Amino acid sequence: MNAGHAGRCLFILDTNVLMHDPTAIFRFQEHDVFLPMMVLEELDQGKKGMSEVARNVRQASRFLNDLIAGARKQQIDAGIPLPTPKNGPSDNYRGHGRLFFQTETLPKLLPDSLPGNTPDNNILGTALALQEKHPELKVTVVSKDINLRIKAALIGIRAEEYFNDQALDDVSLLYSGEESVAADFWETHSGEIDSWQERGRTFYRLKGPKPAQWYPNQCLFMEGENGFEAMVRGRHGEQSIIELTRDYRSQKHSVWGISARNREQNFALNMLMDPEIDFVSLLGTAGTGKTLLALAAGLAQTLDKNLYRDIIMTRVTVPVGEDIGFLPGTEEEKMTPWMGALMDNLEVLTQTEGGEWGRAATDDLLRSRIHIHSLNFMRGRTFLKKYIILDEAQNLTPKQIKTLITRAGPGTKIVCLGNIAQIDTPYLTETTSGLTYAVDRFKHWEHSGHITLLRGERSRLADFASDAL
Repeated sequence: MNAGHAGRCLFILDTNVLMHDPTAIFRFQEHDVFLPMMVLEELDQGKKGMSEVARNVRQASRFLNDLIAGARKQQIDAGIPLPTPKNGPSDNYRGHGRLFFQTETLPKLLPDSLPGNTPDNNILGTALALQEKHPELKVTVVSKDINLRIKAALIGIRAEEYFNDQALDDVSLLYSGEESVAADFWETHSGEIDSWQERGRTFYRLKGPKPAQWYPNQCLFMEGENGFEAMVRGRHGEQSIIELTRDYRSQKHSVWGISARNREQNFALNMLMDPEIDFVSLLGTAGTGKTLLALAAGLAQTLDKNLYRDIIMTRVTVPVGEDIGFLPGTEEEKMTPWMGALMDNLEVLTQTEGGEWGRAATDDLLRSRIHIHSLNFMRGRTFLKKYIILDEAQNLTPKQIKTLITRAGPGTKIVCLGNIAQIDTPYLTETTSGLTYAVDRFKHWEHSGHITLLRGERSRLADFASDAL
């Protein structure tokens, strides 16, 4: 490593960064990247298997192999020029930083407070040695391991989390899907409003700086005497078209016997029942009705309107407590323990008259049209005219959620449900979750809709427990 790199940062990557994002080595712009030998050893140990982590490790190894292909020992010692592509080294971008490998034994400068030769301590020892050897460089360890970053801070090494995979800087910036309009809304736009009715629905065309900032299918509401609820149906420059929503609170407009209990649930049913909206994301805490609303809308459109052939329900299999081990049976039988939410909501939706025979007949009909699939077998599939419910989507990485959504064929609708405050997957956070990523990327698309459900509607006991515990 020569002095020509003075003034740059030297980022030492932890193994978990490459396990999470194989393209991480290309994400540091003009700065240099250093890979300790211990990281290469851990990548070698993690390459086997069919898991997402193993696939990422193999991809990272391929990138490294492409970079050093044909390079001589002197070139590797001097640093491999790094391209800055979006998807890998195949893109023709001018290189900025350099990639350095550990090609020599570095002195162990670890303090006695860090005993042992664990992989984390080995990486920290490498960082200390580089910091001592190159004081002109800003040596920084990049890791998604919180404990490693704590240990780095304790011994005086700069440490950062890997931020490039974050969809947002702060989860509070996440698009909520709805917006309150001011009480003088109609007066402010009175000279720029056109209204008409079409197929029994009321539309308004508005012009102004505020309508120009709305997103497609964004939910608008005004509280009070002259209150209304509407959705944005189109935007052209400073003009936006809004449509008054259907009121699913009344029993007359109930969906498979389910009525909306609050404003957000009403917006959700408007999106779920709209065949022009292909992708719907519902966020909310436990008890806000995400699964029940999605399932009721799916049954109504599959069995009553024949818009879809089947309902497919899936979720990532991350246990909250200890894993219960391997499960016998078919794919659907193996997934059954993970689908308690489906069974609970089916009980609510199948409270039919006719005694045991009537309920049994209804259950048989529903089970023939509702299929449970595992995410592990989604690659290579194409779903035609399916209504897909992806539950617990907050536990998916952006790459996994892309893999699922790109399976959708013509006539398919995908509904993503989740609570980003309950992430069980290691190294995923509220800002790096695939659900956050999808909500942020889809908000500009005219065939998608999103709403955050705020109020729990399970029971007075559940509501009190949510507030008090």
